[in-house]
Amino acid sequence: MRALLQRVSEASVTVDEDILAETGAGLLVLVCAMQGDSTVQADKLAAKISRLRIFQDENGKMNRSLLDTGGEALVVSQFTLAADTRSGNRPGFSAAAPPGEGERLYTYFADQLAAQGIGVARGRFGADMKVRLLNDGPVTIWLEV
Repeated sequence: MRALLQRVSEASVTVDEDILAETGAGLLVLVCAMQGDSTVQADKLAAKISRLRIFQDENGKMNRSLLDTGGEALVVSQFTLAADTRSGNRPGFSAAAPPGEGERLYTYFADQLAAQGIGVARGRFGADMKVRLLNDGPVTIWLEV
């Protein structure tokens, strides 16, 4: 699985001009299930994200995790993280898991992140979403498990 994390002061996702989900301080997690991924990768990714020390401590050092700060996560499916741009000018997405499997792993991942003790808000799989965020830092981290 692949994820792009953005540390945020706030984030929201809108579908058809209705706010579907929003969070305060924490992370926007854009996530993509890849061909061959299973719940094993989703479990590893959820554990890593919940414990990743990218929030500032009292000395201004990135030394605290979502669990430490009580931050939230807005989890949004994004198959374009599977983009292959090695040839030509049009990205290919064949490395992404098929839609049914992608949705199952997206849902499972979000559930596992919540099981780690993180407040989780979610986008809608496969929907045309508008994502708003106030990036904090900015801090943007790429993860692949």
